[in-house]
Amino acid sequence: MLLSVSFVPVKQITSSVPRSNFSDDDLNRIAELILKGEGIINPLILRSTSLQSYEVVDGHFEYYAAARAREIDLRKGEMIGAFIIESNNQEALEQQVKFFRTQNVAIPSHVAAGSDVTESRLMNIESRMTNQESRSEKRTNELEEELKREIKNIYNRLNELENRLPKPIEPLEALNNWNLTKLTSKLSRVNVKSQIIEKIFNEREANGKYSSFSNVVDRIKGLGDKTMLKIIDSFAEGTV
Repeated sequence: MLLSVSFVPVKQITSSVPRSNFSDDDLNRIAELILKGEGIINPLILRSTSLQSYEVVDGHFEYYAAARAREIDLRKGEMIGAFIIESNNQEALEQQVKFFRTQNVAIPSHVAAGSDVTESRLMNIESRMTNQESRSEKRTNELEEELKREIKNIYNRLNELENRLPKPIEPLEALNNWNLTKLTSKLSRVNVKSQIIEKIFNEREANGKYSSFSNVVDRIKGLGDKTMLKIIDSFAEGTV
């Protein structure tokens, strides 16, 4: 279907029906609902009178409620939804107005503002506004839940990646548990002599694990404090 609601600046619209035909209380009430619902659920039907001006064909009450909404909040009430009668759809829209929306033509001045007609109409509009608000609130809640799930998935993914990162190896743990090949690969990078590496490995295998770094130095002939510090620093660099 090609017919769709256009958004028109309220200030560019005029009505042939006096505003005094409608109760200020009713207009204020619907204006607040329009602002609260961020739009009108019953679009106006307008006719273009120039490139930037329109005249209300149907929906005079809605127009004045929209105008009041603009007075209350210029930013939120600047635009209003409407169907625009153009030359290509004039006959079809006018027929729809005649058959579907005749009951919504402006309330005559002799009808009391607090009459059953006015009250019924207001209740109908307010009910539709409430339904729209309920749908908006439901969608907001759905988006909030979706965001929570996304955040949870991100945290789970971060935890998973963190668990995949190699855990830091304590130097003494490596000296006590790594095989000769792995020790050689690691310590040769910091220029520890292969003979010293073999002594560290063989001494551990023959006489048990080392209790401290000083214990390593004491048990390995030719291993000085400076070389031991070099070994410790190599693990601090985080490379295996």
